[in-house]
Amino acid sequence: MMAPNFWDPKSKTLQRPLRLSLSLNDPDHQKSVTVKISQSCPPSQSLKLQVFGTDSLSSQQQHSLLNQVRRMLRLSEEDNRTVRDFQEIHTEAKEREFGRIFRSPTLFEDMIKCILLCNCQWPRSLSMATALCELQWELQYPLSRDKVHNDTDSRSQTADSEHFIPKTPAGKETKRKMEVQKCPENLANKFTDANAVGEEVSVFKMACDHVLHCSKMVGDGRLINFPQLDDFSCSDGSEPYNCCRIGNFPSPNELASLDESVLARRCNLGYRASRILKLAQLVVQGGIKLGELEETGRQPTLSSYNILAEQLKEIDGFGPFTCANVLMCMGFYHVIPSDSETIRHMKQVHARQTTIKAVDGDLEIIYGKYAPFQFLAYWSEVWSFYEDWFGKPSEMPPTNYKLITATNMRPKRNAKCKRKKISVSEKHLQ
Repeated sequence: MMAPNFWDPKSKTLQRPLRLSLSLNDPDHQKSVTVKISQSCPPSQSLKLQVFGTDSLSSQQQHSLLNQVRRMLRLSEEDNRTVRDFQEIHTEAKEREFGRIFRSPTLFEDMIKCILLCNCQWPRSLSMATALCELQWELQYPLSRDKVHNDTDSRSQTADSEHFIPKTPAGKETKRKMEVQKCPENLANKFTDANAVGEEVSVFKMACDHVLHCSKMVGDGRLINFPQLDDFSCSDGSEPYNCCRIGNFPSPNELASLDESVLARRCNLGYRASRILKLAQLVVQGGIKLGELEETGRQPTLSSYNILAEQLKEIDGFGPFTCANVLMCMGFYHVIPSDSETIRHMKQVHARQTTIKAVDGDLEIIYGKYAPFQFLAYWSEVWSFYEDWFGKPSEMPPTNYKLITATNMRPKRNAKCKRKKISVSEKHLQ
């Protein structure tokens, strides 16, 4: 789960900042509050939304927060219908209570995060998202804002850059032939516990029973239907984690005025900085109307998919993989975004020696029977595979999300197959 989302495996709560307004021209759009989403206690068919750092909210602000939560957790009637229809044709997903894919509170955040997934490893994507949230925190304060825009001292640039460049290692994943083998020993026992530390703040509890119903949230972003409540533990009431130097995900307004080189250097974005900056500027200038895009995709039909796909392709940096990911976030599941991870899964799980050119055909052979929910079937399988290797992400500390990589899923070579070193004397005996 990418920043600023934070899943606390101990209290089983989702925490993150949300904006008080979704309108770019509303002053409340620049204001964020930390929210904590948890199961109501005693258990019922509702979720509890706690808002920290304020003692009152206007009706418009409450409406904005609830809409963002609905979007993240896919709680609309259309989403409920999708889950029912998918589980009717995928009995295993129904047994596992799988059917919803977690997403961001806004389409803009989804689009940026899809850019962060391109041409890099998962740890790097996590680090870039965290760095963007760190940058947003800095932009909330005048002195930090001046440093971002007027960073002319070379030594200061180096120091600030080192602070913002993610420290997560991103070693290159070499290509090796993979065979279909049993998963190795579960890696969950290698994870260390992480404690969520927070500061005391005032709490405004907002009842959501009339809105957030019919689902229960688990840590990996899925929602499972009631009344399966036996394994649920209610929130202990602890305050949100101490998000030192971590802000909200930056808005289009906050990104649009930044210098490209500073953005690239501070967040270690590389060529992505240009694409992110152009996207933010287009949104601010009205060249991309996010509300109209979401309205077009409200009914996920093939016609609306084609319309949206053509519009997204016009955006700099939005190739087939990024477009398919964004459209999946919007609720279109008949296209599976394919990359090196898809090829790895096909080789390791289905024993198909596919390529990037042939993978779409292979995906259709395997998942076509689940149309129009091919991606849900694929992701249910991928997620189950991840859990077999690493344990449930909902139970691991967030600091270990970066370990879920193809590098850590390579089958271990049998000791008997290791190349034996032969001494000089042994060579003479051969």
